[in-house]
Amino acid sequence: MDRNVKYLIIGAGISGLTFANYADDDYLIIEKEKEVGGYCRTIKKKDYVWDYAGHFFHFSTDEFKKKFLDSVNPEDIKYKDKNTKIIYKGELVDYPFQTNIHQLEKEEFIDCLYDLFHKEEKEDYDSFLDMLYGKFGKSIVEKFLKPYNEKLYAVDLKTLDKDAMGRFFPYADIPAIIDNMKANKDSTSYNNSFLYPKDGAGSFIQILYDALDSSKILMECEVVKIDNEQKIAELDDGSKINYEYLINTSPLNHFLGYFEGKKFADLRNQLSYNKVLVFNLGFNKKSKFTEEHWMYIPDKAVNFYRIGFYDNILDADKLSMYIEIGYGKEDEITEQDVEMQLASTLENLHKLGIIDDDTELEEHSTIIMDPAYVHINTETEKMVQHFKEEEASNGIYTIGRYGAWTYCSMEDCMIAAKELASAVSTHKKLLTYPGNGHSV
Repeated sequence: MDRNVKYLIIGAGISGLTFANYADDDYLIIEKEKEVGGYCRTIKKKDYVWDYAGHFFHFSTDEFKKKFLDSVNPEDIKYKDKNTKIIYKGELVDYPFQTNIHQLEKEEFIDCLYDLFHKEEKEDYDSFLDMLYGKFGKSIVEKFLKPYNEKLYAVDLKTLDKDAMGRFFPYADIPAIIDNMKANKDSTSYNNSFLYPKDGAGSFIQILYDALDSSKILMECEVVKIDNEQKIAELDDGSKINYEYLINTSPLNHFLGYFEGKKFADLRNQLSYNKVLVFNLGFNKKSKFTEEHWMYIPDKAVNFYRIGFYDNILDADKLSMYIEIGYGKEDEITEQDVEMQLASTLENLHKLGIIDDDTELEEHSTIIMDPAYVHINTETEKMVQHFKEEEASNGIYTIGRYGAWTYCSMEDCMIAAKELASAVSTHKKLLTYPGNGHSV
């Protein structure tokens, strides 16, 4: 049945639900999955609580912190000071690597320190890799920053913009690195402390969902075509939605497929990203690592780049983990690949000493994030911004980490959604595109 709506929202993840919470009452959310949350969903199997990947909350605004915490029993929230390590040549080094080179063996420490003092900084860098060499020198880059980020992004780092990670990259100058040799405290990360609900990140998403009219959320339903001039969206059941504003929070590469025309196809093909295979694993006993929250693994002989310990965050009595494995944009992840990677993961966890001969896998789940991390580069960024500015004049806005095609936190997504809802509901002229500061 065809219908008219002021706000048509694509995607019931954290951005779409937040927009609806702050918009006028006349909205309709289209969600292709059978449950809300997007990548912020939580999986529960027997004794284990897992998210789609590690989602930890680092609130910087009182408003969103209060919005969630006022709706949750205080006893159901865990507060943690971050404890993160790097597994480097069989030893643990505090994260970030560049501010903890003093923890390396003497010769490696001297190499890092020497190259750090003789690095060649520039006014402008050609790429993310070029920036790494300029900021940290050869040894720090080649021992950790280059191999780890190649495993993470699954792409040549020369293709990434120098600011690909924005404020999330732990920059550190020489004085900070030297100071840390004595103070031994990470002051470079944005997430030195975090909170986490006992029922998983999905419990916070549920709060956003419960504040809405569920009859205005169509589940297991998908947009297949958009006429941006006539402001009509066609759904997979053949029905059509006439909208005044279209708010997209789905991945931009998918969203562009709903439009006709070569320019949309060209931008879609230009977008670069990786995929991530996530294993959530539940074991019969604790690991010897009882304090760490997550670890980084630069060694390319190990199939995963990062692991996390839900049990150490939730103070549980059995090892509960997430494992992240990077794939390229064009890589196909088959069932055979998943089986192979799971076997390799268990083998590598044993080699790293995370599990031992008496550790048994009790439960597990597999998730494929596609896309996972967007690849930011200068040329594509200009094309994306042009698309956003042009379609904003047609009442179309695309927000969120994947909708805006950017690198941001969950709270950044909520702030951008709220700002957009406030602007369009009051017909206020938007001076900047919410969440990125670009004019429209």
